[in-house]
This record gives sequence, C-alpha cells and structure tokens, in this order.
Amino acid sequence: MAGTAFCSLVLVAACGGPATGEPRTPAPTTPAAPTTTVTQTPTGPEAGVVPNVVGLNHQLAQDTMQAAGFYYLTEEDATGQGRLLINDRNWVVVSQEPAGGTRAASDTKIVLRSKKIGE
Repeated sequence: MAGTAFCSLVLVAACGGPATGEPRTPAPTTPAAPTTTVTQTPTGPEAGVVPNVVGLNHQLAQDTMQAAGFYYLTEEDATGQGRLLINDRNWVVVSQEPAGGTRAASDTKIVLRSKKIGE
C-alpha cells in the first residue's frame, strides 16, 4: 500500500500539480477580445419639421434651417428681377417652400424667396 501512495505522489508531481493536495493555481489566461455591439440605423435621410422662417432676414433664415437639419437650401429674388442675394442680411424671406410646419426629409430642397429689406 505504501508503494501505491508513492506512485500516485510521483505522478501528481510529474504532472506539475502540488504534492500536498493543495488546490492548483489556475494558469494565467489571455483576456478575451472585447466585444463590439453593432446597432443598425435606418438608412436614408431622417425626417424633421421645416421651420417657418418667413419674416426673418435671409441669413437668420438659413441658419435656422441648418440648425433644424436642412442643408439643401436654394434662394430666389421674390420680386422676379433675378437678382443675386449677395448680402443675405439685407434681404427678408417673404415665402418658403415647403411651408413651415411641414414634415420633410432632411435632404428636401428648401426654396427661400426673399426681397431686399424696405422693398
């Protein structure tokens, strides 16, 4: 019987385990790779409410549209003279398309029709 215990002890020691019956210390492990969560977002432009900018100076109207997420802005001389709006702060918006309060995609073309202040 003594020979059996000796043999077992030799096998455990040969396997690298403790000879006294103490628990084995786990071998160091490499950390798992971090997991990445992928969230699906809807494709295409998001919809929003077009602000009403009629009555604002043209520059403030453009800033308001952009703050609301609308960047596809065009402008027209509302008098029909075809003038270019060089200094936007000297013009006032008299109409817009689509109308303020309309729900539209963020890539919707916004037309601001303006005339010079005082005309």
